[in-house]
Amino acid sequence: MADNEEFEPVLIGYFCNWCTATAADLAGTSRLQYPANIRPIRVMCSGTVDAVYVLRALLSGADGVIIGGCPPGNCHYISGNFKARRRLAVLKTILATLGLDEERVWVRWISAAEGNRFAETMCEFTSEIKKKGPNPFQTCWFT
Repeated sequence: MADNEEFEPVLIGYFCNWCTATAADLAGTSRLQYPANIRPIRVMCSGTVDAVYVLRALLSGADGVIIGGCPPGNCHYISGNFKARRRLAVLKTILATLGLDEERVWVRWISAAEGNRFAETMCEFTSEIKKKGPNPFQTCWFT
């Protein structure tokens, strides 16, 4: 697709049940507007999101992946968000080694009371991925 204005990215969101998914619910009940490109997957903790899940999403055609969790120090499971942060650092190194754009994977700490921040983050993420265009790895494997 030559014109990125027509491109609508497919985005996967792994959202912590206790914070980011609750913020998404708050954004919805507050009728805040954000793009419908996000396919949310509710997980009990951002620390349960394995790098394999993110790679699988990208290999299956997702243009971007965002992981949302509790702010550090506020994890329902005490240290899950620290695990998520370490895993993401390793994953970004792997993506860079493979020659893939590690900026297609984001992690954001959004508490349950931050519905506005959730909506703003989803708008920003969608906009940034739209600028990047379709996932180049997808075209390598699926055409």
